[in-house]
Amino acid sequence: MVEVASLPNALPKFDRSVSLLCWAYNEENLIQEYLERATRLIENSVEDFEIVLIDDGSTDRTYEIAAAFQEKNPRLKIFRNEKNLNVGISSQRAIQRASKEFLFWQTIDWSYDISNLRAFLEHLKSYDIVQGVRRKPNDAEAGLFKLPGVSYLTRRSDTVRKAIVSLINYLLVRSLFRVPLSDFQNVTFYPTQWIQSIRYESNSSFGNPEGLIKSYWKGKVIKEVPIDFIPREKGKAKGTKLKAIINSVKDIFKLWWRWVVLGKRGKIKKGKIYRVSD
Repeated sequence: MVEVASLPNALPKFDRSVSLLCWAYNEENLIQEYLERATRLIENSVEDFEIVLIDDGSTDRTYEIAAAFQEKNPRLKIFRNEKNLNVGISSQRAIQRASKEFLFWQTIDWSYDISNLRAFLEHLKSYDIVQGVRRKPNDAEAGLFKLPGVSYLTRRSDTVRKAIVSLINYLLVRSLFRVPLSDFQNVTFYPTQWIQSIRYESNSSFGNPEGLIKSYWKGKVIKEVPIDFIPREKGKAKGTKLKAIINSVKDIFKLWWRWVVLGKRGKIKKGKIYRVSD
C-alpha cells in the first residue's frame, strides 16, 4: 500500500472546505510573509478555504499590514482581541470563528513543516483527527527513560532551553493523562464541528493538548503524521516566556486533579492512535 504522504503532488485539490487558523502578537516583521506563504500553499492544496487571523492586541503594525493584505485577499478574515490575551484564548477564538468543514493551524513564525499539506488533508477522509509529530514515535517513549542528547533537543525547538521546556511539557502531559500520543504541541487537523463542540477549561497553551486528550477520551481515531520543527528566523517567540509556562503548568495540574483524581471527565471511551509507522 502506498502512503498518501508520498504522493502530495499526484493528488487533486482537496474537495472539502478548510479553515487555516493563526494568531499574532506584534509580528510586523513576519505577518506579510506568513500570509503570502499561507495563501500560496492552501490555494495549491484546497478548492474552498479561508484564513482566520486573530490579532492578539498587537501594538505594532501587525494589524495594519494584515488589513492591507485582506483588501486584495478577501478569504482572509481578521479579528482583534481587545487586549493581549495570549495563545490559549486566541487559539480558542480562532477555532470558534472557523466556518469551513475542517480546520488546522500554523504558527506565524512558520515553525512547522506543512509542505505536505495536501497529503495530510487526505487522511481526514479516513481518520477523525490528524496530528503532527516532530519525531519518530519511539523517540517519545525513549525520552521517558533516558536523557536525550543535544541533537535531539535542537530538532524540537529553536534553542536547547526551549526544547527542554517542550520535552518536559510533553512528558508531564503524557504521564499524567495517559494519552499515548507522540506529540501534543504541533499542527492538528480537526473536523470543525467536533473541535467547536469541546468546552475548553484551560486558557493557556495547554489548550492544544486539552483538545487532543478530550478527543481521545471520546473515542476519536487519530492519525499521526511527521511534521518537523523549523527554527524561527525573525521576530521573537512568546510561548516560552516564564509567565506563559507557569500558566500552562497550572492548567495541567488543575485539570489533572479535576479529571483524573476527582474523576470529573465524564464517561471515557478510549480512541485509537495510528502512529507514523503504522
